[in-house]
Amino acid sequence: MQKEAQDDDALLRRIAEAEGEALRELYRKYGGLVYGIGLRITGDAAVAEEVAQDVFMSAWRGAASYRPDLGAVATWLGRIARNRAIDALRGMKSRPMPLREDWGELADAEDTRSPDPAEEAGRSQRAKEVRAAVAELPEGQRTALSLAFFKGMSHSEIAAALGLPLGTVKSRIRDAMRSLRDKLGEGGSA
Repeated sequence: MQKEAQDDDALLRRIAEAEGEALRELYRKYGGLVYGIGLRITGDAAVAEEVAQDVFMSAWRGAASYRPDLGAVATWLGRIARNRAIDALRGMKSRPMPLREDWGELADAEDTRSPDPAEEAGRSQRAKEVRAAVAELPEGQRTALSLAFFKGMSHSEIAAALGLPLGTVKSRIRDAMRSLRDKLGEGGSA
């Protein structure tokens, strides 16, 4: 383990001297770890790839400032990856359109149970009511609910991704569901 740490430290010194092959070695060694962290937090392969690129560019630029006494290279890269992925996730949540598209897809889902036009019109109207009710939720509630519902993330994963306490995430989801139930009625889609 000590030899690996020394090898990693030497690798970063070579990167600090602008040796491109050293960066390639670092990527081969830790690219999977960095990508995995990005994917786990964002749930999006393309965003995880961007996160990985950003992490290794940061390593290239910041190799000279790396301090081995503060932690292993894997820990350093993992911390950068986590921070970049959370930033990317926050950037994704600040753009309301993808979130609305997710809720819109809910309304567009085909229901083969009832070809009756009257029932179809009722469902269409209900879907509009659901989208409107969700749009009225505070951003924090809407984001937490979307990550849980569409990304399938656990409360703990959402808390980690958004950098919030677990209790806050649980409260936001509970409050969002309560608000939707109040707006849409007990027998509604909420």
